Amino acid sequence: MPRFTTVALVAGAALLVRRAVRSRMTTAPLWPLPALDEPVSGYGRGSTVPRKALVTARTTRADGVVELRLEGRGLPGWQPGAHIDLVLPSGLVRQYSLCGDPADPAAYTVATRLIGTGQGGRGGSREVHEQLHEGVEIEIRGPRNRFPLVDSPAYVFVAGGIGITPVLPMLRAAEAAGADWRLVYCGRSRTTMPYLAEIESLGRAGDRVTVVAEDEAGYPDLGFLAGVPAGTPVYCCGPDGLMDAVAAAMPEGAAPRVERFSAAATTGGTAFEVELRRSGRTVRVAADQSVLAAVREEVPGLMYSCRQGFCGTCRQRVLEGEVDHRDELLTDAERDDSMLICVSRCAGERLVLDL
Repeated sequence: MPRFTTVALVAGAALLVRRAVRSRMTTAPLWPLPALDEPVSGYGRGSTVPRKALVTARTTRADGVVELRLEGRGLPGWQPGAHIDLVLPSGLVRQYSLCGDPADPAAYTVATRLIGTGQGGRGGSREVHEQLHEGVEIEIRGPRNRFPLVDSPAYVFVAGGIGITPVLPMLRAAEAAGADWRLVYCGRSRTTMPYLAEIESLGRAGDRVTVVAEDEAGYPDLGFLAGVPAGTPVYCCGPDGLMDAVAAAMPEGAAPRVERFSAAATTGGTAFEVELRRSGRTVRVAADQSVLAAVREEVPGLMYSCRQGFCGTCRQRVLEGEVDHRDELLTDAERDDSMLICVSRCAGERLVLDL
């Protein structure tokens, strides 16, 4: 009887395996393909491991700006300039800078401005404003930091509107370290500028903060940047126009450290080919098309999320070819053999992906 039971169990397990294989063959667009040694999508990487967090507080910080306090267990530490991914109830993934206290191990704080579709919004900020209230549990990933605060005896900061969020922890850190710092903070009006009272209080000693409200004083005068001493880091976050203006005002050969709200354009340049090595297919990427869009015509089930080069879900391994990297996520080391196909392109005529 024991032998009969063993045989029956083995036969049953084999049947389940056959059914699972048959199911994969009918649903996986690239079957049969060997499994990768390790995942290369955004999921499963150390900084993108999903975690659950609870919205424990929601505060209005300015017109159209809400702040969320997210509490959870085992939240990784972070430094000024870091951001996290919010996986919204709809499945959209959006990135928000951490603007709380790095010394608080139990919570992350983020703030987001409501951006309508007529202003270029894609629905993420509206979902945050309408659906994330106290008591809602949400999935988060991160933190990651591609905008780190370097050690320096002096700093210059320029922030526009919601671009103050990654800069705020930097100001606190610079003040705590006794560094010499200066901030130009601009926005449409004072009522739309979050954390204004705290920032003005921080800069009261030595008149370190210059507030420029467009409805009062127009655009900021950035001429002082030409005289910034060599080696003094200049940090800027805000609309593209502001960051471009800061870069233009810097001394020759100097450049600001910036964090953008959107990735570089995914189109532009010439068409090229992408070979999908493991599937034996080759696709043509038009000049006005992203690699992701072209590949998904052949592989409709390919994972992606933000389509802006921030979340890493569409990361793929590059076997051959030179990549024109346009993402805001991968490190220099990761760019040696990987790319985010939602925004990055080929710098030549052909790429080969391990796909």
